[in-house]
Amino acid sequence: MNLFEHYQPGSHLAPLPERVRPRRLEEVIGQRHLLAPDSAFMRAIASRRIPSMIFWGPPGVGKTTLAQIIAQTAERPFRQLSAVQAGVKDVREVLRFAQGRPGTILFIDEIHRFNKAQQDSLLGAVEKGRITLIGATTENPSFEVNSALLSRCQVYTLHALSEEEVRQLLEMAIEKDEVLSNKQIELKETAAIYRLAAGDARKSLALLEILVNTRPGEEKIVVTDEAIVASAQEHIALYDKSGEMHYDLVSAFIKSVRGGDPNAAIYWLARMLDGGEDIKFIARRLIILAAEDIGNANPNALLLANACFQSVNVIGMPEARIILAQTTTYLATSEKSNAAYAAINEAMQVVKNEAPHPVPLHLRNAPTRMMKNMGYGKNYKYSHDYEEQNHQEFLPEALSGRRFYKPKAKGIEKKIQQFLQQRWGKKYQE
Repeated sequence: MNLFEHYQPGSHLAPLPERVRPRRLEEVIGQRHLLAPDSAFMRAIASRRIPSMIFWGPPGVGKTTLAQIIAQTAERPFRQLSAVQAGVKDVREVLRFAQGRPGTILFIDEIHRFNKAQQDSLLGAVEKGRITLIGATTENPSFEVNSALLSRCQVYTLHALSEEEVRQLLEMAIEKDEVLSNKQIELKETAAIYRLAAGDARKSLALLEILVNTRPGEEKIVVTDEAIVASAQEHIALYDKSGEMHYDLVSAFIKSVRGGDPNAAIYWLARMLDGGEDIKFIARRLIILAAEDIGNANPNALLLANACFQSVNVIGMPEARIILAQTTTYLATSEKSNAAYAAINEAMQVVKNEAPHPVPLHLRNAPTRMMKNMGYGKNYKYSHDYEEQNHQEFLPEALSGRRFYKPKAKGIEKKIQQFLQQRWGKKYQE
């Protein structure tokens, strides 16, 4: 498969996004966090030691473009598959191709759509270095990519273009495209393009091209917000469940539930459902929210959210909307506490930033005589014999008295707080 086999560079028949697709990393607009000269990503490309990787981000931000440029820069054989159309047979054909061509890069678009068997078929080749895998996904790879395959890949997050970057992109297209550069185009306003395309480079360029194509006889084309909206009409949907609007709506939804506003939460839920959002995605986010934002203030929230996820998988739409609405309103009106979430974050930081602290001898298991002689398990106090108060320390000595879990005086967690204060005294006194 040729690097740019879908079109001929410079062809007037190709869409504008293809005509101006970057060929070098310096031409890419956006993703400065990856493309900074001193970044690990750029150092890997410069060394031509390309690791297998996953690009995670919304559509139209350069995932395919970066994969193509990487292959071109590293002078590697390149094969591209779409997970929507490809199967295990297609993967095997690429693996056969790669046998005599070491360093072959296999780019799989929408890799999250591959099932477990299809993803597993890549494992051996990636692990042995027969291919370098570059996957692209709009979904969180932690959920959608098998852990075994994910552990063998670097994950890079790509972001939607900012409004300023969209303007740069449009200015570049007007200046360099051999079709647009022959026209008199004034880029007066870009707010409508940014709003409609939501940081998607492909859609931004398509909107510009639509406007230009609807003004064939005009001597000068002025790009204004009003003109863009009028020319776009039904050419672009205002909700794209795989685009940036997807991220904006789910963000508003989660923040409304977290903020305790069931009316706003229901509105954003309706917006997502009306736009065709995946009901499993919504239910999954509610599970995360129940643990992160409600926690032990109301442990039933996690049970209901998990039941919601299972139910919508069985019921499907349109009835699933009722289950989602019940769960959403319950979580929105529940007592909130992020104490468990904060506790694991703080503990993870300690583990990351400090040397590993040894397990105290009295907490260690002593399955052999030698271990007993070394003091393993010595002085351990059986907790059931100390119901009222337990002075035994369970943390490493260096962390003695450290509080990670700090329950709030809300809902069930208020009782947990009182229990801890009674059992541990000063350690849990505010």
